[in-house]
Amino acid sequence: MKFRRPRRPSRESLRRGIFLLPSLFTVGNMLAGFASILHSIGGRLELAGWLIFLAGLLDGLDGRIARLTKSDSEFGKEYDSLADVVSFGVAPAVLAYQWGLWGMGKLGWVAAFLFVVAGSVRLARFNIRSDHGDRRYFIGLPIPGGAGAVTLLVLITPEPVMTPTGSVLVCLFVLTISLLMVSTIRYRSFKDLDLRQRWPAKAFFFIAAVVALVALSPLPAMGGMLGIYLLSGPLSWLQQRLRKAPQTAQPQTKEAQVGEGP
Repeated sequence: MKFRRPRRPSRESLRRGIFLLPSLFTVGNMLAGFASILHSIGGRLELAGWLIFLAGLLDGLDGRIARLTKSDSEFGKEYDSLADVVSFGVAPAVLAYQWGLWGMGKLGWVAAFLFVVAGSVRLARFNIRSDHGDRRYFIGLPIPGGAGAVTLLVLITPEPVMTPTGSVLVCLFVLTISLLMVSTIRYRSFKDLDLRQRWPAKAFFFIAAVVALVALSPLPAMGGMLGIYLLSGPLSWLQQRLRKAPQTAQPQTKEAQVGEGP
C-alpha cells in the first residue's frame, strides 16, 4: 500500500481562505505591537504600553467580527497567533527590558527572551488544544494576560528602574509570568459567560461598582483585577491539591489500622 502525500492547498483555495475584514483587525493588532516596540526602543514607555493595550482591543475584535460575519478560517486563526507573538510576546518583552531589565546586562535580555519563548509556546499549545478539552478554562496563563501584567506594571510606575534591587525584582516578576504561561495551571476563560441571560440584582450592582472603580482610577483598578486573575490560577490549583491530599491519605490510615493487632 503506497502512502500518498496530502495535497498542498492551491493558491485559489488560499485566496478563498483569507477574509478581509477580520484580517485587517489582525494587521492592526500587529501594527500596534510593532509600533510599541519602536516606541519602547525610543524611550517612550507609556505610549508603548498603551499601544499594547490597543493591540489587545483589536485582538479581541477580530475574532468576534469573524464569528459575527461567519468569516472565520484556519488562515485567520494561524495569522492571529503570529500577530499575537509580536504584540503580546516581543512588544512586552522589549518594554520590560527598556523599563527595568536593562540594568542586569545579559541576564536582563535573557529574561526578556524567555518571556517571548513562553508566550510563543503558550500560543502553540493553545492552537493544538483549541478544539479539545474544557472550553471554560485555559491551560496556563493566556499570553494577553501575561502581556497585560507586564504592561500595567510599567504604566503604573512609568519611571525606569534605576536600582539593582529593582531590576532583580522585575526579572523575577517577568520570569514568574513566563512560568505561569507555560504551566498546566487552569485559568477561567469566561467563554461560558452568557450576557443574554437574566442576572440577579446583586451581580448587576457588583458589575456597576467595578465599572465605577475603573472609571475613578483606571490603572490601579485594572492592576488589582489582573492581579486577582493571576493569583486565581495558582490558588485554585493549591486548593485542589489540598482536597486530594486527605483522600489519598485516608486509605493508608485504614490499612495501617487493619495491620495493627495484639
